[in-house]
Amino acid sequence: MKLYLDTSVLVAILLANPFTARAFRYLNDATPSLVVSDYAAAEFASAVARMVRMRELTVDAARKAFATFDRLAPRVVQRIETSSADIKSAETFLRRPDLALRAPDAINIAIAERIGASLMTFDDKMAASARTLDVEVAPA
Repeated sequence: MKLYLDTSVLVAILLANPFTARAFRYLNDATPSLVVSDYAAAEFASAVARMVRMRELTVDAARKAFATFDRLAPRVVQRIETSSADIKSAETFLRRPDLALRAPDAINIAIAERIGASLMTFDDKMAASARTLDVEVAPA
C-alpha cells in the first residue's frame, strides 16, 4: 500500500504532539510504502517555523526536527515533486463550494490522487473532502 503523508502526519512523527502515538501505531501496523512530496516538506518547514515564532518550540528543537527529517526522509520515504497538473487539479477542487478546502489541503489531495496513494492526515475536514473526491484516506 502506498501512503501519502501530509504535514499533520510529518509534524506528529517528528515532533511530539497529541497525534504522535496514533501516527506510529498506524505506520507500524500497516507497514506501507511512504510518500512525501516536496510541497508537504515545505509545509512541514513552515509549520515548524511557525511553532518557533509562536514560542511553542525552541530554535534548537526546530533544528533537530529538520535534521531528523533530512536524515530519515531519503531512507524511509519516496520523495516526489509537485506538478503543474497537481495545481490544476487542486484549483478544480477549490472551485467546488461543497468542499471545505484550503489551497494547501487541495494540493496535497491532488498529489495523493495523482500517484494513486491513500492520504494519511489528522485533518478531519481535509479527510472528508478527500473522501468526497474519491481519494482513499488511511484510517489514522
